Amino acid sequence: METISEKTLRATEIFKILEKTYPDACCSLDFGTPHQLMVSTILAAQCTDERVNKVTPTLFEKYPSIKSFAEADLAEIEEIVKSTGFYRNKAKNIIASAKKIMNDFDGEVPSSMEELLLLPGIGRKTANLLLGDVFGIPSVVVDTHVKRISYKMGLTKNTDPEKIEHDLRKVLPENIYTNFNHVIVFHGRAVCKARTSQCSICPVLELCPKI
Repeated sequence: METISEKTLRATEIFKILEKTYPDACCSLDFGTPHQLMVSTILAAQCTDERVNKVTPTLFEKYPSIKSFAEADLAEIEEIVKSTGFYRNKAKNIIASAKKIMNDFDGEVPSSMEELLLLPGIGRKTANLLLGDVFGIPSVVVDTHVKRISYKMGLTKNTDPEKIEHDLRKVLPENIYTNFNHVIVFHGRAVCKARTSQCSICPVLELCPKI
């Protein structure tokens, strides 16, 4: 059985290799403000980042501020974001969260997990992404890539995202929390794909138990 210390050493080495393999790894959603990243992440649920990035320029041009989103017409936002899927619920949450930010947080996106989770449409994944990429607070984002690959690499035995987050916080050094997600996402798209993993060209194959 691998100890926590041994797992930390292995996870750190995996990260170092993937960081060199994908030096440009970063959040692939286009945004200019904390709120824009929040909106983009809401839209990215069960939708590709590429599709979201095609939709948001029009959306952010029409609604340039949190206040404008709070006052937006639901049908108009639905029409703009329709191609991202589940658009009615997404549009509803975008407006509701903007209203709550205006009413309860003085028009500023909050910077704590507890407060972010009070916003409609915001779960731990989105909150952690905002904390890490916008506010510089080390955070573990568990998306579909991290969920699948961290299990495959033996860094967790859980399948529940919140439990996986807890496991990764125990084995990853805090200084790589935020970027771990980015390199894993890039690796998941390029090599360790869900349907056709290309293990023969994987740069971290020797560090992966291939569970």
